[in-house]
Amino acid sequence: MRAVVFDRYGPPDVLRFADLPDPEPQPGEVLIQVYAAGVQPFDVAVRTGRMPWVRAQFPQQIGQEYAGVVMKGDLPPGTPVLGSTMLNAVAEKLTAKTENVIKKPDHLDFATAAGLVAAAQTARGALQELQLSPDDVLLVHAAAGSVGTIATQLARRLGATVIGTASEGNHDHLRDLGAVPVAYGEGLVEAVRATGLKPTVALDAAGGEAIAQSVELGIAPGRVGTIVDDKAAAEVGAVVVRAGRSPQRLAEVIAIPGLRMPIRAYPWERVSEAHAAVESRHGRGKVVLTIDHHG
Repeated sequence: MRAVVFDRYGPPDVLRFADLPDPEPQPGEVLIQVYAAGVQPFDVAVRTGRMPWVRAQFPQQIGQEYAGVVMKGDLPPGTPVLGSTMLNAVAEKLTAKTENVIKKPDHLDFATAAGLVAAAQTARGALQELQLSPDDVLLVHAAAGSVGTIATQLARRLGATVIGTASEGNHDHLRDLGAVPVAYGEGLVEAVRATGLKPTVALDAAGGEAIAQSVELGIAPGRVGTIVDDKAAAEVGAVVVRAGRSPQRLAEVIAIPGLRMPIRAYPWERVSEAHAAVESRHGRGKVVLTIDHHG
């Protein structure tokens, strides 16, 4: 099979295609033909060597989230599925434990399904850990990103008010999701205060000054959660959200009707370009690689 690998740490252009042996499912596993694979900041960190607890075995595969079709194993062949994996999603095939595989709902295409895997689990887990309630005003930093987009929708469905930070070009997107948009960066604290809303809880998916700004706005540090900035969290006593993988949580979120995730799809031949897009930390929604098995 073909798979994307890298032979050394470095920029996006270290990624290349390689011919690897087909994986073989063991008892309790399924073999999946991959149709789409999400790209996330974790992948960038692994590729650049900034994830010290993940040691690359060169040539190292990459990719954490996928959607595809079962080829053989414990589920019927042809079953459309999605799920989390570990450093092997950007490939024509992969194996996964059957218990970790979720059947793809009919209303999701493969690219959107792959793009929801990590964001759905992280956003739902973060809001649960922060004990969000309908009475809360949630401040979401980087609300137009994949986790922010899902967190905003889940919070609104719960009945909470949401203030979302994003670039001006994404403000209409946030309004469509039901959030009150504000521009990130310098002046964010004043912009939030100008809304007339008083945030009571914050989710940081941006890093930088987000945690300090949240505390300055009067949010108790114990109700400020981050998925990106452990160091800043430790300095003020904020919560580092470790929303682990949960197939049940994923299945619950993807079953929600009308849930939206803007997808920026790249053919997997443009994998380096897709990684560069994620590394830029700009853009709406989720970057996803699509794999054409008929080309």
